[in-house]
Amino acid sequence: MKRSRFLAWNFRTWVPERVTPGLACMMMATACLVLAPACRKSITPTPETSTALFTGNPQASPKGLYLLNEGNMNANKASLDYLDYTTGMYDLNLYNLVNPAVTGGLGDVGNDIGVYGSKVYIVVNNSNKVEVLDLATNKHLAQVDIVNCRNVTFYNGKAYVSAYLGQIDNPNDPNGMVAEIDTAALSITRTVTVGRQPEQLAVVNGKLYVANSGDYSPPDYERTVSVIDPGSFTVIDTISVGINLDCVVPDGQGNIYVTSRGDNYSIPADLYVIDCSADTVKKDYHLPATNLWIDGGKAYVLSTDFNYHMGKTTISYAMVDVRADTIVPGSFITDGTDKNIVLPYGISVNPATKEILVTDAKDYVSPGTLYCFSPAGKKEWSTTTGDIPGHFAFRY
Repeated sequence: MKRSRFLAWNFRTWVPERVTPGLACMMMATACLVLAPACRKSITPTPETSTALFTGNPQASPKGLYLLNEGNMNANKASLDYLDYTTGMYDLNLYNLVNPAVTGGLGDVGNDIGVYGSKVYIVVNNSNKVEVLDLATNKHLAQVDIVNCRNVTFYNGKAYVSAYLGQIDNPNDPNGMVAEIDTAALSITRTVTVGRQPEQLAVVNGKLYVANSGDYSPPDYERTVSVIDPGSFTVIDTISVGINLDCVVPDGQGNIYVTSRGDNYSIPADLYVIDCSADTVKKDYHLPATNLWIDGGKAYVLSTDFNYHMGKTTISYAMVDVRADTIVPGSFITDGTDKNIVLPYGISVNPATKEILVTDAKDYVSPGTLYCFSPAGKKEWSTTTGDIPGHFAFRY
């Protein structure tokens, strides 16, 4: 599960907590013994419905937005929703609607999604595949098999996918890898070994950066970002950043913002900036961060930082001016709606309207909610999603 580290079972209540994907699976199984009704609910197929949210704009650009719902691990409930900006309609479970003949639907644990050229790429972690759709029709085109795949990015006609490879219960598992996929042939052309349990990737200044987490071996986390030359497809540098890394997001200024998930005890989640010209850490914001989106010179930063010692999760909605390298005072939600959000999970910003989109994963076994906020942080609308909504990709 993309962020299954957020799941923990304390035999009384769900706690947003970071655990490894395998451990999350075991805890979910334990939870099902105690909360059988909730777990039975989790295998109910997501309905295929359409809802009118607002008056559409036929000239809108982007034309729409894909929202990938992770679904519970081992429940085969990954699903794809679509928001059409030209009509104002929200389609729930679009993949199954368009591809009814595909056995098993989208698969088990939707981890990441990206649009490149005429295709949509969906990383389905526990199904060990990258699902490829035709952008015009959303119909299944192919799948590329990659064991324990995690995230995807694109560069010069290639898709790059990170993969854990190993399993949580094997301490001798190898390091992870990045696979290169030819987007025309839809086949793997090369692979390169990186650190343990790699997560998100990004390309800046012709170099490919991938965050290594070491997520399967706490407290012995990784703390590095691997730098890959796409030409030779070799690791040309390794940057020491912080423990248990996850997000890698370019800021458009020649830097990448990298999140550290911390250890949930003495080391909190954090946000770092890497200068990609020197490949060195430029700044440590000392700002809790578990997910972020950068648009228009501003980083929108979500944090759901759990601490075992305190026994609670601290939630925040922060902003960073990426040009000035400063934290902007206040929250990007300004109307009090944040009090209704149980567990903020995914975030995106419409590059045209600057509307802020935030998902609520709730209890991880029920349908989530997608909220839309104005640039001033006021709620405009909300709608029900699939289970564990987490990953966005705009369609042009």
